[in-house]
Amino acid sequence: MKFDIEYVEKLAKVLADNSLTEISLEDGEQAITLRKEVMGVTAAPVVQATAPQQPQAAPVSAPAEQKEVKKGKPLTSPMVGTFYSAPSPDAEPFVKVGQTVKEGDVVCIVEAMKLMNEIEAEFSGKIVEICVSDGQPVEFGQVLMYIE
Repeated sequence: MKFDIEYVEKLAKVLADNSLTEISLEDGEQAITLRKEVMGVTAAPVVQATAPQQPQAAPVSAPAEQKEVKKGKPLTSPMVGTFYSAPSPDAEPFVKVGQTVKEGDVVCIVEAMKLMNEIEAEFSGKIVEICVSDGQPVEFGQVLMYIE
């Protein structure tokens, strides 16, 4: 079995869809480990592949909505799930455009597998743009908002 990029992408999807933190496979002379580190909103798959005649596989990159230059730093989704701007349907949103946040403030929720995951700001600043709407599905690495 060859660990080509399509196979690695499928493994990354299994990792994200099932709230796993690591997948390791060995097949004779090759081995691959995908690991997701979850701390606040920092999450990135780490791909390690070893094979005598095969180059190392590149990390799988999720589609990011960064086609035009934006102000501020992007805050990305650490997982696949559903974006919620407020703790409940009748509550006020955690943040609004123009609001100032501090590092560690909860800015939204991403629901994954019936678990409500509070997403915290990685840095202090002002909310410049919220890129997703309430109830919208989000992918791993998708930009949720920009903070300047």
